[in-house]
Parts: sequence; C-alpha cells; structure tokens
Amino acid sequence: MGKVTGFMEIDRQVMKYQPASDRIRHFREFTIPMSDAEVTKQAARCMDCGIPYCHGPTGCPVHNQIPDWNDLVYNNKWEEAIRNLHSTNNFPEFTGRVCPAPCEEACTLNLEDAPVAIKTIEQAIADKAYELGLVGPQPATEKTGKKVAIIGSGPAGMAAAQQLGRAGHDVHVYERETKPGGLLRYGIPDFKLEKNFIDRRVEQMKGEGVTFHCGVNVGVDMPVEQLLAEHDAVLYCGGSETPRAAGIPGVDLQGVYDAMPYLVQQNRRVGRENIDSVGWPAEPILAGAKHVVVVGGGDTASDCVGTAFRQGAVKVTQLDIRPQPPEKEDKLAVWPFWATKMRTSSSQAEGAVREFQVATLEFVGEDGHLTGVRCCEVDERRQPIAGTDFIIKADLAFIAIGFSGPLKDGVLSEMDGKLELNVDRRGSTNVVANDRDYKTSVDKFWVAGDVRRGQSLVVWAIREGRQAARAIDEALMGSSVLPR
Repeated sequence: MGKVTGFMEIDRQVMKYQPASDRIRHFREFTIPMSDAEVTKQAARCMDCGIPYCHGPTGCPVHNQIPDWNDLVYNNKWEEAIRNLHSTNNFPEFTGRVCPAPCEEACTLNLEDAPVAIKTIEQAIADKAYELGLVGPQPATEKTGKKVAIIGSGPAGMAAAQQLGRAGHDVHVYERETKPGGLLRYGIPDFKLEKNFIDRRVEQMKGEGVTFHCGVNVGVDMPVEQLLAEHDAVLYCGGSETPRAAGIPGVDLQGVYDAMPYLVQQNRRVGRENIDSVGWPAEPILAGAKHVVVVGGGDTASDCVGTAFRQGAVKVTQLDIRPQPPEKEDKLAVWPFWATKMRTSSSQAEGAVREFQVATLEFVGEDGHLTGVRCCEVDERRQPIAGTDFIIKADLAFIAIGFSGPLKDGVLSEMDGKLELNVDRRGSTNVVANDRDYKTSVDKFWVAGDVRRGQSLVVWAIREGRQAARAIDEALMGSSVLPR
C-alpha cells in the first residue's frame, strides 16, 4: 500500500487555503491544489495496516477502495486509479470537496493524529482524470426497453440515474428547480463546490442516455400517478428541506430567516439565476454591513457564516447549544469512529465568534425589525442557568438547527392518503423503506437518500442512489450486474 515505510518518512500534508482576507472577497473555491508529485508523496503514506477501516463500514459509506487507489497514485497509474475510484463512487470530485472524510477518522494513522490525506488524494484523482480526458459517457451497449423516472436530481438521484442509464434503461430525471443538482447546486455554496463540476457530470449523463426535465415540480405540475402509469419504476430522491421547528419567540421579525432560503438565494445569484424560486422568499436577503447571528453548530450554519462574510457582514456570531468539545478525543475509546472534538471549518476560521453552551431564548426587535438575540448559558442538560442572560446585537439572524424531512408540498401531499404511502410520522416526513431493496408500500415506487434516511452526507446519498439503482434493476430484470 504505497511505500512500505512512507508513513514514517513523510509528514501529512493537505491542500492549503487562500488567506481568509483574500477568499472572503469572492465565491469561488479557495483551495490551492497540490502538485502531482506532492499528491504521490501523500499516497505513499498509506500503510499496510492489515485491516483498512478507512473503507468501511466505519469509514467510507460507499466503500471506496482507498488503499488500492493510494497505491496506484503512488505508482503514477492515474487511469487505473480513477477507474478504481469510479467503481464505488460516481462523483469523487463532489465528495473530494464536501465530504467531512470519516475515512480519515478511521485511518490507522489517525491514532497518531496524522491520517493519510485521503480526501485530498480523492479530489486530486478526480481532477486529474478530467485533465487527462479520462471521463466521458459510458452508454449501455444494449437497451432493456424499461423506462424509469427519478424525482429529484441531487446526489442520490444523479447516482441512481447514471447507474440505471448504464444498465440500459430509459431514465428520465424530474427536477423542480431550473437546473439539475438539487441541494448540491442550491444548498452548498460555490466556495465549497463550484457548479461547473455538476454541469459536466450532467453532460456526461446526457451522453449516456439520461433525460433531464427541469422546472417540473412533481406532485404540483405533474401528478405522481402519471409517472407511475408511464414508467416501469419511479424512484423518489427528494432532499431534506423542511426546517426543524425552532420554537423561538420572535421568529416573525423582519431579519430572521431559516438558513436554507438564504443559501439557495445566494447560490442562485452566483449562478446568474433569478432569486425567485418555488417555496423560497422573494425578497433579497443580504448580510452586507450587518451584524449577523447564526443559530446552530452544523455544516449548514457554517455555510451561512461563510456566505455572510462574503456578502460583507460586519460581525458574525455563531451560537451552539452544545458544550465546547475537547481539543482532542480519547483515541482508544473512540477510534475508528467519528469523534466529537473541537473542529473549526474554513468559514468559522474567517472570523466568526463562536459561543458554546448557549441557548437562544428570543429574537428581539423594534417596529417589527430584528435588533438583537437574547441568549443565556445552559447546564449539561441544556437547561437555562439563572442570571446568565445576555443580548447579542443582530440585524440579521439565521436558524440552522437541522431539517425534519422533505417538503410536504408536492410528492408527499399528493400521495398522502391517496396512494397509501407509509411515512414516518415520528417527528419527520421521511418515507418508510429499508436499505436492502428501497421499496416503499406503493407498487413500482422506490425511495433513496435524505427522503428515506433523513438529512445526511452527500456520500450517503450517493451510496443510497447506487444501491436503489441495483434494487430497481434487479426488480425489473430479475438480476443485476450493477454493484451494490
């Protein structure tokens, strides 16, 4: 696996960032790619660890064969490396940019806090493959005569569409927005994932026979029953977009918004689209010259922080009800699983003020406009501590505390009580299906991604899309050569 003694001789290096003072002036990606020679050296660090926890089940959800392609990169076999990587992951250029890399947490070298730079190497392989012209359409040699509809073109829908198209099925993808990509395009900021990477994958899939129908809100513009009648199988891959209810007084003040409308609106601006879109507020939400408060401690909250800085916010404060985690985890108690420890995202490193173990009590304002956020410290049970109240000045506040499931309008509203679709009613609207065949209670109807498992990572969506494609292919043809 790479160079036998590489992990002892070579220090861990990852891609560097542009200085914060430079990168907040634009919405483009700000990572500085490594040279091929540097990537090769990092691949050489992959050790012969016996049991490579990095590629599953604790590490990589799609079971990337990480030691194998590290060895191929070390030996400058880029074409074989991308072929190996594509065998488990349809879109490594996405995961190489936005995945939090649980594989690196599971790396044996993480016991010494110096895991192999797996995410950096994965992105380098994907980018090198395009540079060398190794990525192109792979259309099926024979058509099956079967027709499949996919609702939603996020990572789950795109992965399923590509797999089913390559299996020879006539695949039609229906997307509510004006361009494909789902939350990849409209939820993730361009400074983390530029959208040309999505565009070129869409072109590849079109060359494989996949047809995209954008601007079609299934359940509103087109009934689900029509899709079921016209197709041999329908796969629903909606994203988790319904904000979790915060229950904070003052949410109706001007200046208080859920996080997703803010991110979607800015992504549409960068993509030179109208900020008007289905289900999102039409008034411009801008942070320029404002004091901004972000409620929540996850990735969506971090994306709001980075977006606000790029729009010219004066100050950004992020509130997290959880206690500040330790700087370092207990390796022997946690490894190879994801550890709770202090992590600072690139957006937070751009100057955010982070408040831990703080509850948001109320949004306060004057004449209907937000002026501040009233907070207090909490104990280990997240109960307010008397006498610790304080107010943070705020002209703009975003609530980013997670999502409870897909939007109820559209597919779910049509099917609820009409087609007897089983939906989890325990605090979410996720559709009930197992992770073996992804089949729902409705004939010819499958689900995958966030709509089934709840809000999750892009890499989990790709896994579910691939596995659902295998299940559909098997159901339609009696057997399948698609990988699971």
